[in-house]
Amino acid sequence: MNRRERLMATMRGEPVDRPAVSFYELNGLDENPLDADPFNIYSDPSWTPLLQLTREKTDRMVLRGVLFRETPTGEPVPLDPLRRLAETRTWLDESGRRLTERTIRTPDRRLRSLTRRDPDINTVWTIEHLLKTADDMRALLDLPWPADAGQPDVAPVLAAEAALGDTGIVVLDTPDPLCMAADLFEMGRYTMVALREQALFHELLSRYAAIIHQRTETVAQALPGRLWRVFGPEYASPPYLPPRLFAEYVVRYDRPMVESIHRHGGFCRLHSHGNLRAVLDDIVSTDCMGLDPIEPPPQGDVELSYVRERYGDQFVLFGNLEISDIENLSPDEMERKTRKAIAEGTAGHGRGFVLMPSACPYGRHLPQSTLANYERIIDVVESL
Repeated sequence: MNRRERLMATMRGEPVDRPAVSFYELNGLDENPLDADPFNIYSDPSWTPLLQLTREKTDRMVLRGVLFRETPTGEPVPLDPLRRLAETRTWLDESGRRLTERTIRTPDRRLRSLTRRDPDINTVWTIEHLLKTADDMRALLDLPWPADAGQPDVAPVLAAEAALGDTGIVVLDTPDPLCMAADLFEMGRYTMVALREQALFHELLSRYAAIIHQRTETVAQALPGRLWRVFGPEYASPPYLPPRLFAEYVVRYDRPMVESIHRHGGFCRLHSHGNLRAVLDDIVSTDCMGLDPIEPPPQGDVELSYVRERYGDQFVLFGNLEISDIENLSPDEMERKTRKAIAEGTAGHGRGFVLMPSACPYGRHLPQSTLANYERIIDVVESL
């Protein structure tokens, strides 16, 4: 059984020769050590052995968002219509950090966001969020939002699939409406608005849903039979919001996405960090077929065995190795964690299991100890 066959059989709930293993965002295709971009952390030689291990030994899952383009100009149409309303400015500061400012002007206010990217850290920090108050949200909703348009550009997905061959699959990647809306606010302010201004927040979610639902249906039809990752549900999980609002803000808006994906033969996996116990039945009600990363305590509140026993027939389980363990444990401790995850993820009857970390390292220099733990994960899988 080759790696692509193993992953697709897992999605279908069919028997496999061994559990699939993925290094999540690392796939050995997108990380280019020869790229001289100062923000490319993978150019550091410390990454070379791990990238080779990823290419040669993992069941590769390459995340791809599908870009829409205007016809006939071919200009990209961003998923977030606010990008088309905003004035955007990007520059490097004196430390070589990349700053991006976006400004949207309404009749009575100026809305501004600011993000920062450091050359040695592969993440984007939001320094200032676009919306600070409920009145900012009202002002934004009073603006005429640009209509979504364009056609999906599927060529990058097909090119990635051709490059992977039988070593893995492309996973179509999209935020849900909650992810788009919540990310406009600082986390504490978001929770207050989502609790106190529910009707108004639903209006914001509905604006994003009109775009995301249409795009999901279009892409699912153009690229049938693929695995998808839908991210954002964690914004409505405890302790951020009470469980009752998960149905309001996630199920209501994510279920139509799941239906589109499944209607065209695809497989929908929801991505939700943190606490799951109180919302697992709601996740089931979306009718998704996969769930990641199922973090154990203290990062989450359920063991993998709990989810497998109660929901294993519904979900392919993706998890549940913590990146903090990969970065901090000894190889022998990492082996015990890996064997425990495999045992719990495959126990009894269930749809399927993919061994996978919750994230990946994001610093320019990869410690030798972290590499050793990735190697031990592969050693365990190959010993099965």
